Amino acid sequence: LKKVRHESPMLSLDKTKEVTALESFLGNNKGILSYKMDGLTVVLTYKNGELSQAVTRGNGEIGEDITHNAKFFKNIPLKISFKGELVIRGEAIITYSDFNRINEELPEMDAKYKNPRNLCSGSVRQLNNKITKERNVNFFAFALVSADNVDFKNSRKCQFEWLKSQGFDVVEYKVVDKDNIIDTIGWFERAISDNDFPSDGLVIIYDDIAYG
Repeated sequence: LKKVRHESPMLSLDKTKEVTALESFLGNNKGILSYKMDGLTVVLTYKNGELSQAVTRGNGEIGEDITHNAKFFKNIPLKISFKGELVIRGEAIITYSDFNRINEELPEMDAKYKNPRNLCSGSVRQLNNKITKERNVNFFAFALVSADNVDFKNSRKCQFEWLKSQGFDVVEYKVVDKDNIIDTIGWFERAISDNDFPSDGLVIIYDDIAYG
């Protein structure tokens, strides 16, 4: 697979297990709380309304070109109404139900995949896109990097809503502040047991783009 350098480095998230740290992080600001999807991070670029490139995160600075496979993701729009250049980041994932089905279909002599993340990584990085198509890979956008001449009113929530209007599935999220963040984390904690998609935590970002 061809190596591609990202326009801006994809840095790692800071981590905490203390809910009170998130209250402190927010201060008097609003935040966007969402699932941290457990798959393979992919960067998509659209030009003139069409998908032009898909690149894996790789080491954060250099990823692999998987455009030939991304076109066969189950829920990715190949064409959008926006005609400027759009760059978004998201997570490619395989659901638990598809993971179990695929593992059951593998011949006994083949090694079974340990988890959906490993299966997704192997599926997305195939040279043969027929295999990718059969694996039912889904894409959930979690960050808008750039969109030519679109006013998002300095709001991440506005970006998410705009991405939905273009036909993208975005990661499930809720708007939080220091008063409701603990209750909202509890909601995610209860909901996760019923989810068919793998996640390994929560992510919080500021809604205010400039402040963030």
